[in-house]
Amino acid sequence: MLTVVRKSLASLGLQLQLDLLARYKSTQDVKNALIILAPGAEEMEFTISADVLRRGKINVTVAGLNDCEPVKCSRSVVIVPDTSLEQALSHGNYDVVVLPGGLAGNKALMNSPAVGELLRCQDSNGGMIAAICAAPTALAKHGIGKGKSITSHPDMKPQLKDHYCYIDDADVVQDGNIITSRGPGTSFDFALKITEQLSGVKVAQEVAKAMLWTYKS
Repeated sequence: MLTVVRKSLASLGLQLQLDLLARYKSTQDVKNALIILAPGAEEMEFTISADVLRRGKINVTVAGLNDCEPVKCSRSVVIVPDTSLEQALSHGNYDVVVLPGGLAGNKALMNSPAVGELLRCQDSNGGMIAAICAAPTALAKHGIGKGKSITSHPDMKPQLKDHYCYIDDADVVQDGNIITSRGPGTSFDFALKITEQLSGVKVAQEVAKAMLWTYKS
Protein backbone atom coordinates (compact mmCIF):
# COMPACT_ATOMS: atom_id res chain seq x y z
CA MET A 1 0.00 0.00 0.00
CA LEU A 2 2.76 2.43 0.95
CA THR A 3 4.60 1.59 -2.26
CA VAL A 4 1.49 2.41 -4.31
CA VAL A 5 1.09 5.76 -2.53
CA ARG A 6 4.71 6.64 -3.17
CA LYS A 7 4.34 5.78 -6.85
CA SER A 8 1.21 7.89 -7.05
CA LEU A 9 2.98 10.87 -5.45
CA ALA A 10 5.95 10.43 -7.75
CA SER A 11 3.62 10.34 -10.72
CA LEU A 12 1.81 13.43 -9.46
CA GLY A 13 5.14 15.19 -9.00
CA LEU A 14 6.15 14.39 -12.56
CA GLN A 15 2.81 15.60 -13.91
CA LEU A 16 3.14 18.83 -11.93
CA GLN A 17 6.59 19.38 -13.40
CA LEU A 18 5.25 18.76 -16.90
CA ASP A 19 2.35 21.18 -16.31
CA LEU A 20 4.71 23.87 -15.07
CA LEU A 21 7.01 23.30 -18.04
CA ALA A 22 4.07 23.58 -20.44
CA ARG A 23 2.93 26.81 -18.82
CA TYR A 24 6.45 28.24 -18.98
CA LYS A 25 6.77 27.25 -22.62
CA SER A 26 3.41 28.81 -23.46
CA THR A 27 4.45 32.11 -21.90
CA GLN A 28 7.75 31.99 -23.76
CA ASP A 29 5.89 31.40 -27.03
CA VAL A 30 3.64 34.45 -26.67
CA LYS A 31 4.38 37.01 -29.37
CA ASN A 32 4.40 40.77 -28.88
CA ALA A 33 3.14 43.43 -31.27
CA LEU A 34 3.64 47.18 -31.11
CA ILE A 35 1.11 49.37 -32.93
CA ILE A 36 2.10 53.02 -33.25
CA LEU A 37 -0.87 55.38 -33.08
CA ALA A 38 -0.37 58.90 -34.43
CA PRO A 39 -2.91 61.75 -34.60
CA GLY A 40 -4.90 61.39 -37.81
CA ALA A 41 -4.40 57.62 -38.08
CA GLU A 42 -7.02 55.60 -39.97
CA GLU A 43 -9.09 54.16 -37.13
CA MET A 44 -10.39 51.10 -38.97
CA GLU A 45 -6.87 50.01 -39.82
CA PHE A 46 -5.77 50.51 -36.25
CA THR A 47 -8.79 48.99 -34.51
CA ILE A 48 -9.11 45.92 -36.74
CA SER A 49 -5.39 45.21 -36.49
CA ALA A 50 -5.33 45.48 -32.70
CA ASP A 51 -8.53 43.44 -32.31
CA VAL A 52 -7.55 40.59 -34.65
CA LEU A 53 -4.04 40.26 -33.21
CA ARG A 54 -5.43 40.05 -29.69
CA ARG A 55 -7.92 37.39 -30.81
CA GLY A 56 -4.86 35.51 -32.06
CA LYS A 57 -3.39 35.53 -28.52
CA ILE A 58 -0.74 38.08 -29.45
CA ASN A 59 0.17 40.68 -26.83
CA VAL A 60 -0.58 44.08 -28.35
CA THR A 61 0.86 47.33 -27.04
CA VAL A 62 -0.71 50.50 -28.44
CA ALA A 63 1.83 53.30 -28.28
CA GLY A 64 0.93 56.94 -28.80
CA LEU A 65 3.49 58.53 -31.07
CA ASN A 66 3.97 61.59 -28.91
CA ASP A 67 2.61 60.58 -25.50
CA CYS A 68 -0.13 58.46 -23.94
CA GLU A 69 -2.84 61.10 -24.22
CA PRO A 70 -6.03 60.34 -26.21
CA VAL A 71 -5.42 60.34 -29.98
CA LYS A 72 -7.96 61.81 -32.40
CA CYS A 73 -8.04 59.70 -35.54
CA SER A 74 -8.92 60.54 -39.14
CA ARG A 75 -12.71 60.25 -38.68
CA SER A 76 -12.68 61.91 -35.25
CA VAL A 77 -12.74 58.65 -33.29
CA VAL A 78 -10.69 59.16 -30.12
CA ILE A 79 -8.51 56.28 -28.91
CA VAL A 80 -6.48 56.12 -25.70
CA PRO A 81 -3.07 54.45 -26.18
CA ASP A 82 -1.72 51.99 -23.63
CA THR A 83 1.48 53.97 -23.31
CA SER A 84 3.77 56.36 -25.14
CA LEU A 85 6.18 55.20 -27.82
CA GLU A 86 9.11 56.19 -25.64
CA GLN A 87 7.83 54.09 -22.74
CA ALA A 88 6.93 51.17 -25.01
CA LEU A 89 10.45 50.98 -26.38
CA SER A 90 11.87 50.73 -22.88
CA HIS A 91 9.86 47.57 -22.22
CA GLY A 92 11.75 45.35 -24.64
CA ASN A 93 11.67 43.99 -28.18
CA TYR A 94 8.60 43.35 -30.34
CA ASP A 95 7.98 40.59 -32.85
CA VAL A 96 6.16 43.00 -35.14
CA VAL A 97 5.83 46.76 -35.44
CA VAL A 98 2.54 47.79 -37.06
CA LEU A 99 1.93 51.12 -38.78
CA PRO A 100 -1.72 52.07 -39.51
CA GLY A 101 -2.33 54.47 -42.39
CA GLY A 102 -4.26 57.71 -42.57
CA LEU A 103 -2.73 60.69 -44.35
CA ALA A 104 -2.14 62.87 -41.29
CA GLY A 105 -1.08 59.93 -39.13
CA ASN A 106 1.30 58.68 -41.78
CA LYS A 107 2.84 62.14 -42.20
CA ALA A 108 3.58 62.14 -38.48
CA LEU A 109 5.19 58.70 -38.78
CA MET A 110 7.30 59.89 -41.70
CA ASN A 111 8.51 62.93 -39.80
CA SER A 112 9.38 61.09 -36.58
CA PRO A 113 13.09 60.34 -35.99
CA ALA A 114 12.07 57.90 -33.25
CA VAL A 115 9.94 55.90 -35.67
CA GLY A 116 12.77 55.86 -38.19
CA GLU A 117 15.25 54.60 -35.61
CA LEU A 118 12.81 51.94 -34.39
CA LEU A 119 12.07 50.67 -37.90
CA ARG A 120 15.73 50.48 -38.87
CA CYS A 121 16.54 48.58 -35.68
CA GLN A 122 13.58 46.23 -36.20
CA ASP A 123 14.61 45.61 -39.80
CA SER A 124 18.29 45.02 -39.03
CA ASN A 125 17.29 42.41 -36.43
CA GLY A 126 15.00 40.64 -38.88
CA GLY A 127 11.90 41.68 -36.95
CA MET A 128 8.59 41.93 -38.75
CA ILE A 129 7.28 45.30 -39.94
CA ALA A 130 3.69 45.71 -41.16
CA ALA A 131 2.30 48.83 -42.83
CA ILE A 132 -1.08 49.48 -44.43
CA CYS A 133 -2.66 52.06 -46.73
CA ALA A 134 -0.50 55.21 -46.73
CA ALA A 135 1.95 53.87 -44.16
CA PRO A 136 4.26 52.08 -46.65
CA THR A 137 5.45 55.56 -47.64
CA ALA A 138 6.78 55.88 -44.09
CA LEU A 139 8.87 52.79 -44.81
CA ALA A 140 10.26 54.51 -47.91
CA LYS A 141 10.96 57.71 -46.00
CA HIS A 142 12.96 55.81 -43.38
CA GLY A 143 14.78 53.62 -45.90
CA ILE A 144 13.12 50.31 -45.00
CA GLY A 145 12.96 47.35 -47.39
CA LYS A 146 13.96 49.14 -50.56
CA GLY A 147 13.68 46.85 -53.57
CA LYS A 148 11.20 44.48 -51.92
CA SER A 149 7.69 43.69 -53.13
CA ILE A 150 5.03 45.84 -51.48
CA THR A 151 1.58 47.29 -51.99
CA SER A 152 -0.30 50.28 -50.56
CA HIS A 153 -3.30 52.48 -51.14
CA PRO A 154 -3.30 53.17 -54.91
CA ASP A 155 -2.80 56.90 -54.30
CA MET A 156 0.57 56.15 -52.73
CA LYS A 157 1.92 54.19 -55.70
CA PRO A 158 3.71 57.17 -57.34
CA GLN A 159 5.76 57.64 -54.16
CA LEU A 160 6.73 53.98 -53.98
CA LYS A 161 7.06 52.47 -57.45
CA ASP A 162 10.61 53.74 -58.01
CA HIS A 163 11.88 52.27 -54.72
CA TYR A 164 10.04 48.94 -54.56
CA CYS A 165 8.59 46.17 -56.67
CA TYR A 166 5.06 47.51 -56.53
CA ILE A 167 2.18 44.99 -56.60
CA ASP A 168 -1.18 46.28 -57.86
CA ASP A 169 -3.31 43.15 -57.76
CA ALA A 170 -2.90 41.80 -54.21
CA ASP A 171 -4.62 43.01 -51.05
CA VAL A 172 -1.75 41.89 -48.82
CA VAL A 173 1.87 41.44 -49.86
CA GLN A 174 4.61 39.83 -47.81
CA ASP A 175 8.25 39.92 -48.79
CA GLY A 176 10.48 38.54 -46.06
CA ASN A 177 9.90 40.50 -42.86
CA ILE A 178 7.80 43.21 -44.55
CA ILE A 179 4.00 42.95 -44.78
CA THR A 180 1.99 45.64 -46.57
CA SER A 181 -1.66 46.12 -47.45
CA ARG A 182 -3.93 48.50 -49.34
CA GLY A 183 -6.47 50.16 -47.07
CA PRO A 184 -9.39 49.99 -44.62
CA GLY A 185 -11.19 47.28 -46.60
CA THR A 186 -8.15 44.99 -46.51
CA SER A 187 -7.49 45.42 -42.78
CA PHE A 188 -8.85 42.01 -41.78
CA ASP A 189 -6.62 40.13 -44.22
CA PHE A 190 -3.69 42.34 -43.23
CA ALA A 191 -4.11 41.55 -39.55
CA LEU A 192 -4.74 37.86 -40.23
CA LYS A 193 -1.53 37.65 -42.27
CA ILE A 194 0.39 39.06 -39.30
CA THR A 195 -1.39 36.59 -37.02
CA GLU A 196 -0.49 33.74 -39.37
CA GLN A 197 3.17 34.70 -39.31
CA LEU A 198 3.34 35.01 -35.52
CA SER A 199 0.89 32.36 -34.32
CA GLY A 200 0.54 30.00 -37.27
CA VAL A 201 -1.93 29.33 -40.07
CA LYS A 202 -4.26 27.30 -37.86
CA VAL A 203 -4.68 30.14 -35.35
CA ALA A 204 -5.31 32.66 -38.13
CA GLN A 205 -7.93 30.39 -39.66
CA GLU A 206 -9.62 29.86 -36.30
CA VAL A 207 -9.72 33.60 -35.64
CA ALA A 208 -11.16 34.24 -39.11
CA LYS A 209 -13.81 31.53 -38.70
CA ALA A 210 -14.93 32.92 -35.34
CA MET A 211 -15.35 36.34 -36.97
CA LEU A 212 -17.25 34.82 -39.94
CA TRP A 213 -14.46 36.03 -42.22
CA THR A 214 -13.13 34.02 -45.16
CA TYR A 215 -9.34 34.01 -44.93
CA LYS A 216 -7.20 32.57 -47.70
CA SER A 217 -3.71 32.06 -46.30
